[in-house]
Amino acid sequence: MDEIREQAESQQELTEILQIRRDKLTALREAGRDPFVQVRFERTSDSQEIVENFEKLENQDVAVAGRILSKRDMGKASFCHIQDHKGQIQIYAKIDELGPEEYEWFKKLDIGDIIGVHGYVFRTRRGEISVHMRDYVLLSKSLLPLPEKFHGLKDVDTRYRQRYVDLIVNPEVRETFVKRSRAITAIRAYFDNLGYLEVDTPVLNTVQGGATARPFVTHHNALGIDLYLRIATELYLKRCIIGGMDRVYEIGRLFRNEGMDTRHNPEFTTIEFYEAYTDIHGMMERTEGLMRHVVQQVNGCLQLPFGDQVIDMEQPFRRATMTQLVKEYAGVDFDEISDLETAKAAAKEHGLKVEPKHKKGDILSLFFEKYCEDKLIQPTFVLEHPVEISPLAKRVPNRPGMTQRFELFINGAEYANAFSELNDPIDQRGRFESQMALRAMGDLEASEMDEDFLTAMEYGMPPTGGCGIGIDRFIMLITGNTSIRDVLLFPTMKPID
Repeated sequence: MDEIREQAESQQELTEILQIRRDKLTALREAGRDPFVQVRFERTSDSQEIVENFEKLENQDVAVAGRILSKRDMGKASFCHIQDHKGQIQIYAKIDELGPEEYEWFKKLDIGDIIGVHGYVFRTRRGEISVHMRDYVLLSKSLLPLPEKFHGLKDVDTRYRQRYVDLIVNPEVRETFVKRSRAITAIRAYFDNLGYLEVDTPVLNTVQGGATARPFVTHHNALGIDLYLRIATELYLKRCIIGGMDRVYEIGRLFRNEGMDTRHNPEFTTIEFYEAYTDIHGMMERTEGLMRHVVQQVNGCLQLPFGDQVIDMEQPFRRATMTQLVKEYAGVDFDEISDLETAKAAAKEHGLKVEPKHKKGDILSLFFEKYCEDKLIQPTFVLEHPVEISPLAKRVPNRPGMTQRFELFINGAEYANAFSELNDPIDQRGRFESQMALRAMGDLEASEMDEDFLTAMEYGMPPTGGCGIGIDRFIMLITGNTSIRDVLLFPTMKPID
């Protein structure tokens, strides 16, 4: 009963606040001071610039603008803090400076209102760098109260649904997205400096391919056909390589119609990059170099605190095969397992569920997922994946059941996936046929036959290395966030009924 009463009282209080703010808006309009008429305010400085260059700007006139986050009425003088895109700055207002009427209007401003201020820079007697107001203009009236009285917006679901409020009241959230932007800029700079060309490929695809994932399906009315939202950019980027564009990359959204958790969102951002005349060893060099460059540019050091761990990006990344890691952590040596039945027996002994479609390579992958992934804390390139789970990668010479593929694991999660790309069109057709057989068995994540891609390959594809990196997960690592939703401005959310 007490909780119900508190909720009712809180709702009543909010209703009263909303009415008060709308009454203030009405009064402003009746006085010819409509806050939504002003369309432009020329700023000369921001909060960070004023603080960092105080000695140069002291007693100099400035124009600043921002949202009011706090107010203190001292009678004939008042203080408020406004927040702009760089931080906060204190504003000092005096009745003698503004005049009695204007000062009264100023005192009626609410937390959340956006104002523009002309004044000069000074330091208060308490030492805080501030702007002494000469005049101001109300640029926007806030009709909803910010959650400052509750010490910020803490409810996780509300934070994701109302990211705009989250950004206003939680500075650390804004900093995460500043770092995200810097990281993507650094990624582009890294590849641009290596002579890569950034390209755009279709988001709507007629064929599902380039990855093992379930797609979203849409319909094109004019053509009368179903289309897939892309699950990967791989096959179109390889077409670019075939066409003579030897180094290409694309940063963009992918869409996968799968579950949601702390590491997965239905739409997410990746970079895929491809380079002719190299292989997975070249891709490891590129990937390691990229990650060091970005982390250094964004964080200024190569040690990343993440939960209870410190990820060391400075040391050379470990390199080990999937078979070696399974032997190390599960005690099962797949080099000694020669047939499917022996593999199934080993899986049963270790409590792994084997499906009818699984082959020896699939079972090796099951062992790796259960026994190895969460052990790989420091950066580790996992090499030589089974051909059954790598339909687009070249085989390892003298080990035809394995492919020239790596996945990069950090803190128990996959961050990159790369191949020495398969460029044999006959082998590629056979891999596609195997994928189609899986689809016939009900595997909706298996790839479809892409005849146009096979045609492109038949014109001749040079030896090529390719890699894909999940940018959202990389940003999680850089910023120390444990949920992908914390690095997506507007994550996918189930609508409120």
